[in-house]
Amino acid sequence: MLQSLSIRNYAIIDQLSLQPDAHLNILAGETGAGKSIILGALSLILGERADSSVLINKAEKCVVEARFDVAKNKSFREALQLEDLDDEMQCIIRREISTNGKSRAFINDTPVNLAVLNRLSSLLVDLHQQFDHLALRDDSFQLDVLDAIAGNAALLLDYGTAFKTWKAAQAEYDALNQQQQQWQKEADYKQFLFDELEQISFKENEIEAAEVQLKRLNHAEKILSVLEAIRAVMEEGEHPLLNELRKCSQQLNSISEWLPASVPLSERIQAAWLELKDINAELDQLVASVPLDAGQMQQLQERLDMGYKMLKKHGLSGTAELLAFQDKLREELQASQDLTERIAACGRQVASFEEALNTVAGKLSERRKQVAPEMAQQVTGLLGLVGMPNARFEINISPTAHPGHLGADLVTFLLDANKSGQFQPLHRAGSGGEMSRIMLAIKSLIAQAMQLPTLIFDEVDTGISGEAARQVGLLLRRLASYHQVICITHQPQVAARGTKHFFVFKAADASGRMATQVRILSEPERVKAIAQMMGGAHPSEAVIDHARELLEQDNAR
Repeated sequence: MLQSLSIRNYAIIDQLSLQPDAHLNILAGETGAGKSIILGALSLILGERADSSVLINKAEKCVVEARFDVAKNKSFREALQLEDLDDEMQCIIRREISTNGKSRAFINDTPVNLAVLNRLSSLLVDLHQQFDHLALRDDSFQLDVLDAIAGNAALLLDYGTAFKTWKAAQAEYDALNQQQQQWQKEADYKQFLFDELEQISFKENEIEAAEVQLKRLNHAEKILSVLEAIRAVMEEGEHPLLNELRKCSQQLNSISEWLPASVPLSERIQAAWLELKDINAELDQLVASVPLDAGQMQQLQERLDMGYKMLKKHGLSGTAELLAFQDKLREELQASQDLTERIAACGRQVASFEEALNTVAGKLSERRKQVAPEMAQQVTGLLGLVGMPNARFEINISPTAHPGHLGADLVTFLLDANKSGQFQPLHRAGSGGEMSRIMLAIKSLIAQAMQLPTLIFDEVDTGISGEAARQVGLLLRRLASYHQVICITHQPQVAARGTKHFFVFKAADASGRMATQVRILSEPERVKAIAQMMGGAHPSEAVIDHARELLEQDNAR
């Protein structure tokens, strides 16, 4: 609900402030007094573009600020959170236009761009100007209206839950199919890579071991010559080392009787002899392990070349990484085989969820089709009351190609404005003034059942008078029982229904310049103002009595 609107330095408004109440607020005054200029300033809050031409004083910036009570506006507060803006019980929207024409917008003192401002403010204010009824082009709005009349709130909750479940399953099914399609593009190549590695069949650490072994084979003659030379020192030649050590030990033993201190030395030489004997045995084994087989060298070289080729091909650095890559290919190939089964299972789940969704959608559609004729008849009747006696309203319900977030129906509001038998979508069938009255008729029907923002009607009563104007006033008053309404009017029958009456007028300021001002009328002032609407600047007593009667009739309701 709009709590206050303040305007400074905009067009012919120097400074102005409004505090509308929660019901029907009337803005009335002479033509040219500035009523539409007030709406123009308000449109800045709704995200309209502006430039420095609106500045009355070129040396000061223009500031338009609106305060809203949003405590019960759940959709707006959720939208605030989605934009990471402060969520408070009161929302302050401010628009500033500097002297150079640059514009800035703020929501709760946080700067926002015009797209965000427009999107959020549309949840707070619904401004109905002539030729500006975009809601009547919106399929979602038409569905919302019909569902509000049908009392489909509980069914819509069930449908919303079923729709989210189905969409999530459908998204998973699509992702799996996309994954399978992507895999199929790579399947043959992956299978080729895996088969290639499987055929080569590398063992753990094989490439690294082959490198070492091949180096050994390439230096086999040098290795054998070194080993044989050591063996010759150990047990061959004129004085083999093992024999000499053994002789040393025996000679020490021969004097041990006379020199006991030689015994430990003899034992140490004996231990060294045993150690060298073991070393010599191991040398024999090493000599035997060093092959000179040219065929083996060739096999190792071929194996190593194949290993290097695979490592370079796959950008890897060792046998372990190559085997890990092979395991990964194996897993992917196995996963692809499992994917077909997953897709089939997910497809069955999607079908099950879609069946449940269609069941709820069918119930929604049935309820809509049941209530549509009655609603069309009611709107047609209301249009007759508000000055459109030849208008015929219809609701067309057709199935959509795919379920949407509000069901499987396409709802279109149609109008035949002149009993021509030719029904057209509303936004094509009526004039601006007629659109305002059609919207008023529709919203008066759904006022109690549907949450609406602050509704602003700019001369909804254009082109009508008498009983039609009275009916417009009654509809506005009924709508204002549930929602805040602000209405600009020249009709006394409409003005009399207001719960708060603002009089818009021009007056000279201190400098003698004319500026728009607003004041709230007292009850006696309202009688005079409504009488002047009917009888001119100097109404007769009879007209004043009629004006008083209009107000009394309203107070009696």
